[in-house]
Amino acid sequence: MANTLTEVRSNDQSSTEKVDMKFEAVVISVSDVDRAKQFYASLGWRLDADFPFDNGFRVVQFTPPGSGCSVQFGAKITSAAPGSAQGLYLIVSDIEAARAELLSRGVKVSEVFHAGTPGAQFQPDGTPGRVSGPAPNHASYSSFATFTDPDGNGWLFQELTTRLPGRIDSATTTFASANDLASALRRAAAAHGQHEARIGQADKNWREWYAEYMVREQSGKELPQ
Repeated sequence: MANTLTEVRSNDQSSTEKVDMKFEAVVISVSDVDRAKQFYASLGWRLDADFPFDNGFRVVQFTPPGSGCSVQFGAKITSAAPGSAQGLYLIVSDIEAARAELLSRGVKVSEVFHAGTPGAQFQPDGTPGRVSGPAPNHASYSSFATFTDPDGNGWLFQELTTRLPGRIDSATTTFASANDLASALRRAAAAHGQHEARIGQADKNWREWYAEYMVREQSGKELPQ
């Protein structure tokens, strides 16, 4: 009977199908839940949940704008030490704008920097390997800024405009927010201006050129000239 059951399962086509596994949330540890809740609310992040239970368990969830992944913290939710979460990535298309928004909200954020030595973005603020200012030509994946919550959990802004091949389905182009779309349009406009300068005339097919540029940029393909 066991052999028959094993054989049936091995022939079941559904067992070989890939199951979507969406990374939904990351758990961080905080020492004061209400203080942490106030801090993440001050960032302008969306409060998804605050569920307390009679046994002292409590879970609070926030989601950054445009993010498919959320952050959770609370009481009796993790045995990790408060402030032990480090290098939590926040991908932005315009790092100066992202930094300016948090500063306007009263949050202390490092200066924009790029890594002069590999891994410097994960070292403390003031580390010699951090070179002041964005990466030359705002190279994608290369410009950073950091901030921490009241417990010292560390967040890392990373500016990303052109993704490496394979990260995005080239047949699907999506933007997480209106701000991301606007930034992509600005980059396409700047590149198209250079394109028109090269051809020496106005490009009547500029809409198609914009579309091709934005799709290629997001999927990591060679950009049109």
